[in-house]
Amino acid sequence: MLKRRSFLLGSLVVVATGCGQREFSAPRNLDNACALAAERPRYFQAMQRAERRWGVPVHVQMATFHQESRFDGDARPPFRYTLGVIPMGRQSSAFGYSQALDGTWDEYLADTGNRRADRTDIRDAADFMGWYMTLTRERNGVPLTDARNQYLAYHEGHAGYARGSYNAKPWLLQVADRVAQRAAVYEAQLATCR
Repeated sequence: MLKRRSFLLGSLVVVATGCGQREFSAPRNLDNACALAAERPRYFQAMQRAERRWGVPVHVQMATFHQESRFDGDARPPFRYTLGVIPMGRQSSAFGYSQALDGTWDEYLADTGNRRADRTDIRDAADFMGWYMTLTRERNGVPLTDARNQYLAYHEGHAGYARGSYNAKPWLLQVADRVAQRAAVYEAQLATCR
């Protein structure tokens, strides 16, 4: 009887774990929007849903997700180390597909009322990105189609973007240019696979 009960309990744990799994690993082909959409249709559907709700084009979202997490739902910043060996915590609280910071995520939850949102869920991450980029348009006047400046505001925050803090970071300007280039490539690819 005890063996049977243990077996049933173990089976339930395995089934429950399997049902709750998410795709945390990056898709195989990050350079082709059509291949990415075919491999992970849930990702594409989530971004389309966010585009319908917030107006942020799928290709702008895709390029930002690529830069922030490479579509890895469990992405986190690296640890900081003291003396090269003593871990001192992560560089920031960024987490998930969108690499949303704790404070910004909390603002999103409060503003949208989406209390059950999870940074490791692509639907919630895409909705967050749409919400944030819409605020960027409202607060900073950046068009939703402007992947470069949307990314700069996404990275620096609305106040940092307004101050032009990115101008002191040549490496960030290069990253933003790459995001814009990737968005243009994704846009052209998506036009052929829809």
